[in-house]
Amino acid sequence: MTLPESMQAVVCRGPGDYRLERVQTPQPGPSELILKIQACGICSSDLKCRDGAAMYWGDGDRFPPFVKPPMIVGHEFAGEVVAMGEGAKAHFEVELGDRVVPEQILPCRQCFYCQRGHYWMCEVHNIFGFQGGVAEGGMAEYLRVPANAVLHSVDPRLSVEDAAFLEPLACGIHAVNRADIQFDDTVVIAGGGPIGLAMVQLAKLKTPKQLILVDTHDDRLALARDYGADHGFNPHRDDIAKEIRALTGGYGCEVYIDATGSSSGVVQGLEALRKLGRFVEFSVFKEPTTVDWSTISDRKELDIRGSHLSPHTYPVAINLLARGLVTTHGIVTHQVPLTDFERGFEIAAQRDSIKVVLITDDA
Repeated sequence: MTLPESMQAVVCRGPGDYRLERVQTPQPGPSELILKIQACGICSSDLKCRDGAAMYWGDGDRFPPFVKPPMIVGHEFAGEVVAMGEGAKAHFEVELGDRVVPEQILPCRQCFYCQRGHYWMCEVHNIFGFQGGVAEGGMAEYLRVPANAVLHSVDPRLSVEDAAFLEPLACGIHAVNRADIQFDDTVVIAGGGPIGLAMVQLAKLKTPKQLILVDTHDDRLALARDYGADHGFNPHRDDIAKEIRALTGGYGCEVYIDATGSSSGVVQGLEALRKLGRFVEFSVFKEPTTVDWSTISDRKELDIRGSHLSPHTYPVAINLLARGLVTTHGIVTHQVPLTDFERGFEIAAQRDSIKVVLITDDA
């Protein structure tokens, strides 16, 4: 197809400065693709970036800015291949018209981590939607897929909403894998956002002894029970550590996965875990968190495991959705046109929504 000269896109020019603009449509270079975007999810990291969180915009001498505005935002997207540069067909093994999803990171292939196969920890760390001119995002009509992208074909059984949810689902799979769940484990997932609710479904597939969701909204606890959780607790009403000890003979849970992005969720998890338990930290935080490290060492000898992005988990995410073992029903609560992105961001910031997806007009 002939690409239009210009397209609509959501452009970030600074904290709180997000605009719908008409920009030049990208063109493919050698071994590059152009996607017609069908849908793009709004992530909590998009909200935190918009609101000026230090981890995106820098914190003085502690760490430099991660974002490079102006940039087209959005990293949870999928689309159709509509143009290919020279060599791209063989490079990516795709055809025009294929529906595909790139992983969110564009690994440099040269740094210490990439050379050792740990591409998701790439030192350069360009991620779609955060670095203008290098890794423009999917809140646009079209997107350029650079040659160093990690690309996956989307199963035709997946809906547009499913395809846009592959990125968060793949991240959830990595976190659940990091937890090393065993059959006799009591597993607690804290935070019933889109990824937390996906983690409930994923953890259930690991068949733990007990599965618990902690969240401040009872409707999300009810949804988690529909997904297979055995119990749901609300920290506004329940003493979480006390409830978990009551279910575990007074010892505490073996696994605690934090998807709250809240300091209180971290402290709560350290208290709820039994000795020799496993704490998986998934969240992105607005502010630093302070804890009593003696709990981790002298009192409990805990395993603390981080979880970043989604290495090697996109194929698993595609397969689980296609087989119906994981669902987005109940998670994707709102679809909003790309042209009305401001309303989409407003809805996403409200706790009565779970996942908001921006849809291009002809998706």
